[in-house]
Amino acid sequence: MPGPFIQDEQIARARQLAEEIVHPIFELIRRNTTVSNERTVLRFFGISGAGARGVPLANLMVDKLKGSGVLNRGAAYWYGRALQLGAKSPLEAVERLTALPVEKLGPLSPEMEQNLRAEVRAEARAAMEDLQSRIAQRNALRKQFPMSPPPHKYVIVATGNIYDDVDQARAAAQAGADVIAVIRSTAQSLLDYVPHGATTEGYGGTYATQENFRIMREALDEESKKLKRYIQLTNYSSGLCMSEIAFCAATERLDMLLNDAMYGILFRDINMRRTFIDQYFSRRICALAGIIINTGEDNYITTADAYDAAHTVIASQFINECFARRAGLKDWQLGIGHSYEIDPYREDTLLLELSQAMLVRRCFPDAPLKYMPPTKHKETDIFFSHAYDVMADLVAIWTRQGIQLLGMMTEAMHTPLLADRYVALKSAAYIHRAARGIDEEFTVREDGKIAHRAREVFGKALELLEECRNEGMVAAIGKGRFGDVKREETGGKGLDGVLEKSPDYFNPFLELLEGATS
Repeated sequence: MPGPFIQDEQIARARQLAEEIVHPIFELIRRNTTVSNERTVLRFFGISGAGARGVPLANLMVDKLKGSGVLNRGAAYWYGRALQLGAKSPLEAVERLTALPVEKLGPLSPEMEQNLRAEVRAEARAAMEDLQSRIAQRNALRKQFPMSPPPHKYVIVATGNIYDDVDQARAAAQAGADVIAVIRSTAQSLLDYVPHGATTEGYGGTYATQENFRIMREALDEESKKLKRYIQLTNYSSGLCMSEIAFCAATERLDMLLNDAMYGILFRDINMRRTFIDQYFSRRICALAGIIINTGEDNYITTADAYDAAHTVIASQFINECFARRAGLKDWQLGIGHSYEIDPYREDTLLLELSQAMLVRRCFPDAPLKYMPPTKHKETDIFFSHAYDVMADLVAIWTRQGIQLLGMMTEAMHTPLLADRYVALKSAAYIHRAARGIDEEFTVREDGKIAHRAREVFGKALELLEECRNEGMVAAIGKGRFGDVKREETGGKGLDGVLEKSPDYFNPFLELLEGATS
């Protein structure tokens, strides 16, 4: 393992700077809600179906409340009003509130207001208990069929058809995969709704829907029982529906979600206010559900040079960790992201990648870490590509990564075939088996290249964190400090879905989540 080339007090300083950077953003989070967070509240209450033309019922109700100018009181409040109007089910609540001019409903007496909130809180507690029972089912299966030792071998399926994805996922599990990630259809993160039901058409991936989650979880549970080892399931909680997808994932017993505090801002041009607010609620749900989040710092060095921008990865990791801990996530749930992306024609790349991975492990000793394979510099020479991936496998076992996305030798050519995954899994298993414990056999020289590079990168990361603290996170993003991508605070998609909470805003689920995971 890495030596003490970065001192404990330096790491503590980085965490303190991250705390100071994140603190003012939480003022924004506390003051505001979003349409996606309010739709999540309704989903908790059981409003999960779709209406005419496939529009989700949660969207119909939230759009109605927003259009009437009353959403800032909270969807839970208006759900309670529907119950007082005689609604007997979640569907009937939607029907009543979408049919009535809710802005004309008169005020309630203090006693009626108190009764309304008490009734809604009782429903919220029941919904939370139901969710926790589903989480307990997953945890029982994990206990019955223990997972393989880390690094957990993580592969993707991305056919566009959930039923074809199931076939490919089963084959990958049988070939040795520990984690199956279902890639979302291209640009789903820009949809301000979660599609409903099972889907069989998607471009570059399969739509993330609650039914698709259920279908894949059921299939992987069957494989877990056959193989006598638990197979983990991953999807994406990013974009304009972060908290809704987190709820669907928790309900359908997923194990991991790609969930980053800044990814949507930088790489999908989603408004930063919207993203910061949504990620908090989504992470509160992940914290309760025992879901591991995977952060997206690996993306920074696909748009920027991996050697020159290595420090931005470290700085962002501290910021992401701070956001996550504020949302109640534990260290074991932090799949901090980084990647093997240095140009392979540069000298000393193995030493440089070992340095970066050792530095990340030194900074986050109790996090599983999620290590990404080479993609940016992949070539159609599959033999070179495969050798490149094997080097990443070696770094992964050497630095005790918890989760390793395996590279595919045909990365630069097409979506992986079954045989491509088989080759990647077989090789990774060999490297992990052959080199396990290598970190205990070698000591990093304090005056060597690895330690020198780690100190250099960490020093620059501290400088960037100082800048973010002094000028603010918004200014740093505006200057393109992360991933060489510049974004403005009021730019991007989804700002119109941000609302300032009224003084009597009501969200019983946030109350419960903050109480359960604080």
